[in-house]
Amino acid sequence: MKVAGEHRRSLWPAPARDALFVIDQRHLPHRLVIARLANLAEVRGAIADMAVRGAPLIGAAAAYGMALQCTEAADDNALREAKALLDSARPTAVNLAWATRRLLAALLPLPEAQRCEAAWREADTIAEEDVATNAAIGRHGLGLLQALAQRHPGRPLNLLTHCNAGWLATVDWGTALAPIYQAQAAGLDVHVWVDETRPRNQGASLTAWELGQQGVAHTVIADNTGGHLMQHGQVDIVIVGADRVTARGDVCNKIGTYLKALAAHDNGVPFYVAMPLTTLDLQLRDGLAQIPIEHRSARELTHVTGRDAQGGLTEVQLVPDGSPALNPAFDVTPARLVTGLITELGVLAADEAALQTAPQTAPQRAAHLAN
Repeated sequence: MKVAGEHRRSLWPAPARDALFVIDQRHLPHRLVIARLANLAEVRGAIADMAVRGAPLIGAAAAYGMALQCTEAADDNALREAKALLDSARPTAVNLAWATRRLLAALLPLPEAQRCEAAWREADTIAEEDVATNAAIGRHGLGLLQALAQRHPGRPLNLLTHCNAGWLATVDWGTALAPIYQAQAAGLDVHVWVDETRPRNQGASLTAWELGQQGVAHTVIADNTGGHLMQHGQVDIVIVGADRVTARGDVCNKIGTYLKALAAHDNGVPFYVAMPLTTLDLQLRDGLAQIPIEHRSARELTHVTGRDAQGGLTEVQLVPDGSPALNPAFDVTPARLVTGLITELGVLAADEAALQTAPQTAPQRAAHLAN
């Protein structure tokens, strides 16, 4: 997608294969900072500190982290330790462990001398697959938006999204925002309600920035505003991303997603989840009971960073001294509240029967995409 009119991806390998370049999302929207990650520890730190975030993107970043490990040591123990270290950075998003598991499976059968080149090649493949997957999600979501637009002629189609599931959360295109970008390209008149997404404000800082760079009409709203807008007929569809989806269709996404799903259900607003099939975890059924929910630092909630009058970034405290804070990063939306799952292979029902028949391996998904 675009930054200042030029195409960008959220990460890319150094030509010399000795580093990974990423957009450091902690500085957006006020500064565009490119970080150079030169080793496994720096990749792991970027994921844990959310310089790199979004389920598909941290999977791709972790794959390159494994490749960087190979430049230092590529024996079996080193690779297994690298996987464990990367997996511990963010426990909720399933794409992280999926990517490191895929790298390990590709590398361990090879002679040690061949592993480094193979690791970079496999990481590149994962990145390119992500771009193709998200473009396909966008195409399938576009069909939904075109059908909705026909029901509301003469006015913009109003979408609501939560957190950031755009190209910054993937290698390119995004998941929940991919249908919006494709709708814009197809000439649909679209407007996006952007939840601020406290406590880290990924909507206000990242989604709004993305949409603005791409020229998509949008309005930032407080997280508590969505239900009010739905009651007054100002939301036609909700589309969010996901960090993990269980075998029966329960969806784990950024904290606050469940409340949007409840409001949408109460007001008859379609609630869709855009997700690559790599986000599907068939090992788990009950999302509420089985998905590990990451708890992050209370400081994310008690303090906020913004731009001051002089253009500098300043952190300020919001709460009284000594007030404790609880900061779970995700919640689980039961499958019964999900209208459908927008995947690279089409729109699937959020139920076990539909998800069990979806292609699970990369070659299977690639074959379906090719057809």
